[in-house]
Amino acid sequence: MCDDRTEAQNSEYLSGRRITRREFGAVSAGAGLVAMLPRAANAQAVTESEIDVTTPDGVADSYFVHPSSGTHPGVLIWPDAFGLRPAKRQMARRLAESGYSVLVVNPYYRSQRAPVVSSTNFGEVREVIMPLMGALNAETQVTDARAFVGWLDQQASVDSGRKMGTMGYCMGGPFTMRTAAALPDRVGAGASFHGGGLVTDQEDSPHLLVPEMQASFLFAIAANDDENQPEAKTVLREAFDAAGLEAEIEVYTGAMHGWCPPDSQVYHEAQAERAWSRMLVLFENALG
Repeated sequence: MCDDRTEAQNSEYLSGRRITRREFGAVSAGAGLVAMLPRAANAQAVTESEIDVTTPDGVADSYFVHPSSGTHPGVLIWPDAFGLRPAKRQMARRLAESGYSVLVVNPYYRSQRAPVVSSTNFGEVREVIMPLMGALNAETQVTDARAFVGWLDQQASVDSGRKMGTMGYCMGGPFTMRTAAALPDRVGAGASFHGGGLVTDQEDSPHLLVPEMQASFLFAIAANDDENQPEAKTVLREAFDAAGLEAEIEVYTGAMHGWCPPDSQVYHEAQAERAWSRMLVLFENALG
Protein backbone atom coordinates (compact mmCIF):
# COMPACT_ATOMS: atom_id res chain seq x y z
CA MET A 1 0.00 0.00 0.00
CA CYS A 2 1.25 3.50 -0.75
CA ASP A 3 2.36 5.00 2.56
CA ASP A 4 5.35 6.75 4.06
CA ARG A 5 7.17 3.49 4.79
CA THR A 6 6.98 2.14 1.27
CA GLU A 7 7.83 5.58 -0.11
CA ALA A 8 10.98 5.68 2.04
CA GLN A 9 11.94 2.16 0.96
CA ASN A 10 11.36 2.97 -2.70
CA SER A 11 13.43 6.15 -2.42
CA GLU A 12 16.27 4.22 -0.83
CA TYR A 13 16.03 1.65 -3.61
CA LEU A 14 16.21 4.31 -6.32
CA SER A 15 19.15 6.07 -4.70
CA GLY A 16 21.13 2.86 -4.61
CA ARG A 17 20.86 1.81 -8.23
CA ARG A 18 21.61 3.21 -11.64
CA ILE A 19 18.51 3.45 -13.79
CA THR A 20 18.50 2.99 -17.53
CA ARG A 21 17.64 5.75 -19.98
CA ARG A 22 14.29 4.00 -20.57
CA GLU A 23 13.58 3.86 -16.86
CA PHE A 24 14.64 7.48 -16.41
CA GLY A 25 12.10 8.49 -19.03
CA ALA A 26 9.38 6.68 -17.13
CA VAL A 27 10.39 8.23 -13.81
CA SER A 28 10.57 11.71 -15.30
CA ALA A 29 7.25 11.44 -17.07
CA GLY A 30 5.06 11.49 -13.98
CA ALA A 31 1.41 10.80 -14.71
CA GLY A 32 1.44 12.45 -18.12
CA LEU A 33 3.89 10.60 -20.34
CA VAL A 34 4.73 6.95 -19.85
CA ALA A 35 7.21 4.40 -21.14
CA MET A 36 6.04 2.58 -24.24
CA LEU A 37 4.72 -0.89 -23.49
CA PRO A 38 5.27 -3.76 -25.94
CA ARG A 39 2.26 -4.51 -28.13
CA ALA A 40 0.46 -7.78 -27.67
CA ALA A 41 1.44 -10.55 -30.05
CA ASN A 42 -1.15 -10.67 -32.85
CA ALA A 43 -2.67 -7.48 -31.40
CA GLN A 44 -6.29 -6.94 -32.33
CA ALA A 45 -7.65 -3.61 -33.54
CA VAL A 46 -9.46 -1.91 -30.68
CA THR A 47 -12.11 0.73 -30.10
CA GLU A 48 -11.76 3.07 -27.13
CA SER A 49 -13.92 5.68 -25.45
CA GLU A 50 -14.15 7.88 -22.39
CA ILE A 51 -17.43 7.02 -20.70
CA ASP A 52 -19.43 7.68 -17.54
CA VAL A 53 -20.88 4.86 -15.47
CA THR A 54 -23.78 5.61 -13.16
CA THR A 55 -23.51 4.07 -9.70
CA PRO A 56 -25.71 4.37 -6.59
CA ASP A 57 -23.30 7.08 -5.39
CA GLY A 58 -22.87 9.17 -8.51
CA VAL A 59 -21.25 9.07 -11.94
CA ALA A 60 -17.85 7.43 -12.39
CA ASP A 61 -15.69 8.73 -15.20
CA SER A 62 -14.03 5.73 -16.81
CA TYR A 63 -12.18 4.44 -19.87
CA PHE A 64 -13.54 1.55 -21.93
CA VAL A 65 -11.58 -0.25 -24.64
CA HIS A 66 -12.37 -3.46 -26.50
CA PRO A 67 -11.59 -5.32 -29.71
CA SER A 68 -13.35 -3.67 -32.62
CA SER A 69 -15.24 -6.82 -33.56
CA GLY A 70 -16.74 -9.79 -31.78
CA THR A 71 -17.60 -10.42 -28.14
CA HIS A 72 -15.01 -10.99 -25.43
CA PRO A 73 -14.66 -11.57 -21.69
CA GLY A 74 -15.00 -8.40 -19.65
CA VAL A 75 -12.22 -7.20 -17.36
CA LEU A 76 -12.53 -4.57 -14.64
CA ILE A 77 -9.33 -2.72 -13.70
CA TRP A 78 -8.96 -1.00 -10.33
CA PRO A 79 -6.12 1.58 -10.46
CA ASP A 80 -3.53 2.21 -7.79
CA ALA A 81 -3.61 5.19 -5.44
CA PHE A 82 -2.79 7.64 -8.24
CA GLY A 83 -6.02 6.84 -10.02
CA LEU A 84 -7.15 6.86 -13.63
CA ARG A 85 -4.49 8.37 -15.88
CA PRO A 86 -2.66 7.78 -19.20
CA ALA A 87 -0.61 4.83 -17.91
CA LYS A 88 -3.75 2.95 -16.89
CA ARG A 89 -5.41 3.66 -20.21
CA GLN A 90 -2.31 2.36 -21.96
CA MET A 91 -2.37 -0.85 -19.91
CA ALA A 92 -6.09 -1.33 -20.56
CA ARG A 93 -5.56 -0.82 -24.30
CA ARG A 94 -2.80 -3.40 -24.31
CA LEU A 95 -5.07 -5.93 -22.60
CA ALA A 96 -7.88 -5.22 -25.06
CA GLU A 97 -5.48 -5.96 -27.90
CA SER A 98 -5.18 -9.44 -26.40
CA GLY A 99 -8.92 -10.02 -26.71
CA TYR A 100 -10.68 -8.53 -23.69
CA SER A 101 -13.29 -5.82 -23.19
CA VAL A 102 -11.70 -3.65 -20.52
CA LEU A 103 -13.10 -1.03 -18.17
CA VAL A 104 -10.70 1.02 -16.03
CA VAL A 105 -12.36 3.36 -13.57
CA ASN A 106 -11.74 6.45 -11.50
CA PRO A 107 -12.15 5.14 -7.94
CA TYR A 108 -12.33 8.69 -6.60
CA TYR A 109 -15.31 9.78 -8.67
CA ARG A 110 -17.29 10.64 -5.54
CA SER A 111 -14.80 13.45 -4.89
CA GLN A 112 -13.58 14.55 -8.32
CA ARG A 113 -13.05 13.49 -11.89
CA ALA A 114 -9.72 12.15 -13.10
CA PRO A 115 -6.91 12.96 -13.13
CA VAL A 116 -6.70 13.69 -9.43
CA VAL A 117 -2.91 14.24 -9.39
CA SER A 118 -0.24 15.05 -11.96
CA SER A 119 2.58 13.02 -10.41
CA THR A 120 3.22 9.45 -9.28
CA ASN A 121 5.66 10.63 -6.63
CA PHE A 122 3.77 9.80 -3.44
CA GLY A 123 5.70 12.33 -1.38
CA GLU A 124 4.62 15.13 -3.70
CA VAL A 125 0.92 14.26 -3.72
CA ARG A 126 0.27 12.53 -0.39
CA GLU A 127 -1.80 15.47 0.93
CA VAL A 128 -4.19 14.99 -1.98
CA ILE A 129 -4.09 11.20 -2.16
CA MET A 130 -4.50 10.23 1.48
CA PRO A 131 -7.97 11.80 2.03
CA LEU A 132 -9.19 10.32 -1.24
CA MET A 133 -7.99 6.87 -0.26
CA GLY A 134 -9.46 7.27 3.21
CA ALA A 135 -12.90 7.96 1.78
CA LEU A 136 -13.05 4.48 0.25
CA ASN A 137 -13.95 1.41 2.27
CA ALA A 138 -15.21 -2.15 1.92
CA GLU A 139 -18.78 -0.98 1.39
CA THR A 140 -17.96 1.51 -1.38
CA GLN A 141 -15.79 -1.11 -3.08
CA VAL A 142 -18.64 -3.62 -3.23
CA THR A 143 -21.18 -1.00 -4.33
CA ASP A 144 -18.86 0.08 -7.14
CA ALA A 145 -17.99 -3.48 -8.15
CA ARG A 146 -21.64 -4.35 -8.64
CA ALA A 147 -22.25 -1.21 -10.69
CA PHE A 148 -19.17 -1.62 -12.90
CA VAL A 149 -19.68 -5.34 -13.54
CA GLY A 150 -23.32 -4.65 -14.29
CA TRP A 151 -22.33 -1.95 -16.78
CA LEU A 152 -19.87 -4.29 -18.50
CA ASP A 153 -22.53 -6.98 -18.84
CA GLN A 154 -24.69 -4.53 -20.81
CA GLN A 155 -22.04 -3.84 -23.45
CA ALA A 156 -22.31 -5.41 -26.90
CA SER A 157 -18.59 -6.25 -26.94
CA VAL A 158 -18.80 -8.26 -23.70
CA ASP A 159 -19.60 -11.97 -23.82
CA SER A 160 -21.89 -12.27 -20.81
CA GLY A 161 -21.82 -16.05 -21.15
CA ARG A 162 -18.18 -16.11 -20.06
CA LYS A 163 -16.86 -15.12 -16.67
CA MET A 164 -15.09 -11.80 -16.13
CA GLY A 165 -11.68 -10.95 -14.82
CA THR A 166 -10.67 -8.20 -12.44
CA MET A 167 -7.22 -6.77 -11.75
CA GLY A 168 -5.93 -4.19 -9.31
CA TYR A 169 -2.78 -2.36 -8.35
CA CYS A 170 -1.68 -1.18 -4.88
CA MET A 171 -4.92 -0.25 -3.11
CA GLY A 172 -6.77 -1.92 -5.99
CA GLY A 173 -5.57 -5.35 -4.86
CA PRO A 174 -8.20 -5.66 -2.12
CA PHE A 175 -10.80 -4.29 -4.53
CA THR A 176 -10.28 -7.33 -6.77
CA MET A 177 -10.92 -9.70 -3.87
CA ARG A 178 -14.08 -7.90 -2.81
CA THR A 179 -15.27 -7.86 -6.42
CA ALA A 180 -14.74 -11.62 -6.74
CA ALA A 181 -16.52 -12.29 -3.43
CA ALA A 182 -19.46 -9.98 -4.15
CA LEU A 183 -20.04 -11.40 -7.64
CA PRO A 184 -18.86 -15.02 -7.56
CA ASP A 185 -21.12 -16.08 -10.42
CA ARG A 186 -19.55 -13.46 -12.73
CA VAL A 187 -15.91 -13.16 -11.69
CA GLY A 188 -13.73 -16.10 -12.64
CA ALA A 189 -10.25 -14.61 -12.29
CA GLY A 190 -8.52 -11.91 -10.28
CA ALA A 191 -5.02 -10.46 -10.33
CA SER A 192 -3.45 -8.30 -7.62
CA PHE A 193 -0.20 -6.48 -8.37
CA HIS A 194 1.72 -5.13 -5.35
CA GLY A 195 -1.62 -5.10 -3.54
CA GLY A 196 -1.77 -3.57 -0.07
CA GLY A 197 -4.05 -4.56 2.79
CA LEU A 198 -4.86 -8.03 1.44
CA VAL A 199 -4.40 -9.54 4.90
CA THR A 200 -5.26 -7.50 7.98
CA ASP A 201 -6.41 -8.16 11.54
CA GLN A 202 -9.75 -6.43 10.90
CA GLU A 203 -13.14 -8.12 10.56
CA ASP A 204 -13.37 -7.02 6.93
CA SER A 205 -9.94 -8.26 5.87
CA PRO A 206 -10.09 -9.29 2.18
CA HIS A 207 -8.54 -12.70 2.83
CA LEU A 208 -11.57 -13.67 4.92
CA LEU A 209 -13.71 -13.40 1.78
CA VAL A 210 -11.95 -16.22 -0.08
CA PRO A 211 -14.58 -18.84 0.84
CA GLU A 212 -17.18 -16.69 -0.94
CA MET A 213 -15.25 -16.63 -4.24
CA GLN A 214 -15.25 -18.85 -7.30
CA ALA A 215 -12.25 -17.20 -8.91
CA SER A 216 -8.68 -18.22 -9.57
CA PHE A 217 -6.13 -15.59 -8.53
CA LEU A 218 -2.68 -14.21 -9.18
CA PHE A 219 -0.92 -12.35 -6.38
CA ALA A 220 2.25 -10.62 -7.60
CA ILE A 221 3.88 -9.34 -4.40
CA ALA A 222 6.52 -6.62 -4.18
CA ALA A 223 9.75 -7.53 -2.42
CA ASN A 224 9.48 -4.73 0.15
CA ASP A 225 5.79 -5.46 0.77
CA ASP A 226 6.82 -9.01 1.61
CA GLU A 227 9.56 -7.74 3.92
CA ASN A 228 7.01 -5.58 5.74
CA GLN A 229 4.42 -8.35 6.02
CA PRO A 230 6.07 -11.73 5.35
CA GLU A 231 3.17 -13.72 6.79
CA ALA A 232 0.62 -12.38 4.27
CA LYS A 233 1.57 -14.78 1.49
CA THR A 234 1.19 -17.76 3.82
CA VAL A 235 -2.22 -16.60 5.03
CA LEU A 236 -3.36 -16.16 1.44
CA ARG A 237 -2.07 -19.60 0.46
CA GLU A 238 -3.87 -21.25 3.36
CA ALA A 239 -7.11 -19.42 2.57
CA PHE A 240 -7.15 -20.41 -1.10
CA ASP A 241 -6.12 -23.99 -0.39
CA ALA A 242 -8.89 -24.32 2.18
CA ALA A 243 -11.41 -23.00 -0.35
CA GLY A 244 -10.15 -25.31 -3.09
CA LEU A 245 -9.33 -22.39 -5.37
CA GLU A 246 -6.26 -21.98 -7.54
CA ALA A 247 -3.91 -19.13 -6.63
CA GLU A 248 -0.46 -18.22 -7.89
CA ILE A 249 1.26 -16.33 -5.08
CA GLU A 250 4.79 -15.08 -5.70
CA VAL A 251 7.17 -12.48 -4.35
CA TYR A 252 8.87 -10.73 -7.29
CA THR A 253 12.54 -10.44 -6.43
CA GLY A 254 13.97 -6.96 -6.84
CA ALA A 255 10.57 -5.43 -7.56
CA MET A 256 9.49 -2.65 -5.23
CA HIS A 257 5.96 -1.59 -4.34
CA GLY A 258 4.49 -0.01 -7.45
CA TRP A 259 6.78 -1.71 -9.97
CA CYS A 260 4.14 -2.58 -12.61
CA PRO A 261 2.70 0.68 -14.06
CA PRO A 262 5.03 2.16 -16.69
CA ASP A 263 4.81 5.63 -15.12
CA SER A 264 5.91 4.41 -11.70
CA GLN A 265 9.13 5.73 -10.19
CA VAL A 266 10.14 2.13 -9.48
CA TYR A 267 8.92 0.62 -12.75
CA HIS A 268 10.77 -2.66 -13.26
CA GLU A 269 10.28 -3.60 -16.89
CA ALA A 270 11.43 -7.22 -16.73
CA GLN A 271 9.39 -8.09 -13.66
CA ALA A 272 6.39 -6.09 -14.87
CA GLU A 273 6.42 -8.04 -18.12
CA ARG A 274 6.66 -11.33 -16.24
CA ALA A 275 3.70 -10.42 -14.03
CA TRP A 276 1.72 -9.35 -17.11
CA SER A 277 2.44 -12.64 -18.85
CA ARG A 278 1.29 -14.60 -15.81
CA MET A 279 -1.93 -12.60 -15.77
CA LEU A 280 -2.56 -13.42 -19.44
CA VAL A 281 -2.12 -17.12 -18.68
CA LEU A 282 -4.55 -16.85 -15.79
CA PHE A 283 -7.18 -15.05 -17.86
CA GLU A 284 -6.83 -17.44 -20.77
CA ASN A 285 -7.27 -20.47 -18.52
CA ALA A 286 -10.02 -19.08 -16.29
CA LEU A 287 -12.04 -17.01 -18.74
CA GLY A 288 -11.62 -18.92 -21.96
